[in-house]
Amino acid sequence: METTSRTLGRSGIEVSALGFGCWAIGGEWQAADGQPLGWGKVDDEETVRAVRRALDLGVTFFDTADVYGTGHSEEVLGRALGKRRDQVVLATKWGNVFDPDTRTLTGADDSPEYARRALTASLRRLGTDYVDLYQLHLSDAEPEKAAQLRDLCEEFVKEGLVRAYAWSTDDPARAALFAEGEHCAAVQHALNVLQDAPDMLALCERLDLASINRSPLAMGLLTGKRHTSLEAGDIRSKPPAWLQGFGGDGSGSDPEWVGRVEALRDILTSDCRTPAQGALAWLWARSPRTVPIPGFRSVAQAEDNAGAIAKGPLTAEQLAEIDRLLGR
Repeated sequence: METTSRTLGRSGIEVSALGFGCWAIGGEWQAADGQPLGWGKVDDEETVRAVRRALDLGVTFFDTADVYGTGHSEEVLGRALGKRRDQVVLATKWGNVFDPDTRTLTGADDSPEYARRALTASLRRLGTDYVDLYQLHLSDAEPEKAAQLRDLCEEFVKEGLVRAYAWSTDDPARAALFAEGEHCAAVQHALNVLQDAPDMLALCERLDLASINRSPLAMGLLTGKRHTSLEAGDIRSKPPAWLQGFGGDGSGSDPEWVGRVEALRDILTSDCRTPAQGALAWLWARSPRTVPIPGFRSVAQAEDNAGAIAKGPLTAEQLAEIDRLLGR
């Protein structure tokens, strides 16, 4: 069974079943305490080639954020899309405050005034006059503040600046609050074969939202590579508390997590899939609402990820076998 397209919830906006996440292409940036927040160095020309290759392979959904590379991800994505902007569905996020000169995250701002300034700046960097999906990037924002921002997003829709909006959060109650808005189309949340999210998927089903999946490859663990030597600018070299599966001392992949991936290898690599393609196939089988957004930094990664589309989802039997192997 082939899965080529999905709908972003009740917006009716159609996207490729696979999106591309644009965090890594922002390059190196950091927290105020020096904690790396990027994935290491990037080659912008390779990024442009990779984005265009993805387009040629049928990928029409790109997800970025203003803070990735402190504006750099949006700029390079806008340049790569160029005149093909209207062929794609473009998602970005706001809520973080940053200094592009020092490439540093400096704080957060959940005010409506900042949201409008942030949107204006994102449109400029992306080289477009509208965003298809605008997402609140503060996962634990206060519900009262979030309700104001949801109403502001409705104004953005009326003004033609935004087509639909979403919240990037792992809390179903917060996602439900945003979904009270007519043009809320999705929730972006963590989901992969090692980290299921049944409550969030049930909410998406109930409220007719798309499930946009960040960490679909578990930060690289599901690509089948063992990450032992990580460069200093890579967030996985000094993982923050929320980033699971990597040693806190910079030792790379957590052996226990690697063991879980190994246990699934035969299923994930069925039908000549690469491990990454198998991980994406699990997400499509898990729910008809999922849109995974794996990251990429090269043409080769773009081709590997996009190659999953033609192979389609895993079977229900394979899904059940994975749950058994993981003791779920």
